[in-house]
Amino acid sequence: MTYIRTGEGWMYLTVIMDLFHRKVVGWSMGKILGTADTIIPAWKIAIRSNNITDRLIFHSDRGSQYASYEFTDILKEHNGSVVQSMSRKGNCWDNAVAESFFKSLKVEWVYHQNYSFRSEAELSIFQWIKTWYNRRRIHSTLDYKTIEEFENEMYNQKSAA
Repeated sequence: MTYIRTGEGWMYLTVIMDLFHRKVVGWSMGKILGTADTIIPAWKIAIRSNNITDRLIFHSDRGSQYASYEFTDILKEHNGSVVQSMSRKGNCWDNAVAESFFKSLKVEWVYHQNYSFRSEAELSIFQWIKTWYNRRRIHSTLDYKTIEEFENEMYNQKSAA
C-alpha cells in the first residue's frame, strides 16, 4: 500500500502484482485503510481476471489488512490452492518489487500531477497502470521487454512445446 496526496486528503492505493511477469493484476484506491477498502477489493479484481489453476503464494508484509481474519478467511475459501506468506518482522526486503512499483508510479507519474479530488487521482492512476505500466513500460527483469511482449513470448514457447 502507498499514500497519494489529493486536495481532499490522502488516498490509499493497494496493488497485487504477479511476480512472474510483474503485472499489476489487482488494485484498489480508497480514503481509509480498512481491510474492506484496501486488500479485499484489490483481491476481487485480481481473481476476477486471473483464474487460479495451480497453487498460488500470496506474499505481503505483516500489515493488519493482510493479517485480518476478514482477508485470511477469503484466502481459505480457495481450498488450499492459495497459501499466504508474510515477511518476518522488520524484514523490508521481501516486498522490494511492490516498493519499486510504487516508486516508479510516483516518480514517473504522480509527482507530475496535482490531484484536487480523489476521483481524479483514481482515474489517473488507473489509466497509468492499465495503459502504461501493464502494456507499454519496459522492465529490466523481463529482459527489457514490456509485460505484453513477455507474456506473448511465454505463450508462444508454451504453445510450441
